[in-house]
Amino acid sequence: MTISSWSDRPIEQARLLNPAFLAALIWSCAEGYGSIDEQGIPYPLTFVAMPIVLHKSTRESLPRAIRTSLAAWLGENPQVHVRFAERATALVPLIKEGVLFGANGQMLNISSSQIVAEPRPRSMSRFLRESSDEVQHCMKKAKFVGKWFASSGDYTTVMTLFGVMP
Repeated sequence: MTISSWSDRPIEQARLLNPAFLAALIWSCAEGYGSIDEQGIPYPLTFVAMPIVLHKSTRESLPRAIRTSLAAWLGENPQVHVRFAERATALVPLIKEGVLFGANGQMLNISSSQIVAEPRPRSMSRFLRESSDEVQHCMKKAKFVGKWFASSGDYTTVMTLFGVMP
């Protein structure tokens, strides 16, 4: 995994896609997933969830309830597939960095090929309290996506629906 130094990163990437923010989003997604499946979110699904949560138009098109079929939602929202694989690929090193940051910060526990959210750290409560509305919205949607994925079947099915492979 090659990670650019901070001085070589575009300013937007350094500010918006920093490891701490991505770790918080992954934690929220893993917490949502874990509320349905205690084993934790399969590691490969974090690479599908983050492009959904971070892409504003995709995030805003998410359904209101996890009862909505993932396949049906994708059928009704074909624009989600446009450049999805490209966005997902571009985020891979940043997501890996976020996972490492979360694991080192004891927010995430990586076991086997699953990621489990540790109990809510006090710093997370403060982070959520002091965050902008958009950051809180991203966190809420990350948790939703985690729950939705846990309710949508095997991780390979979810990845296939999005047109990506582990």
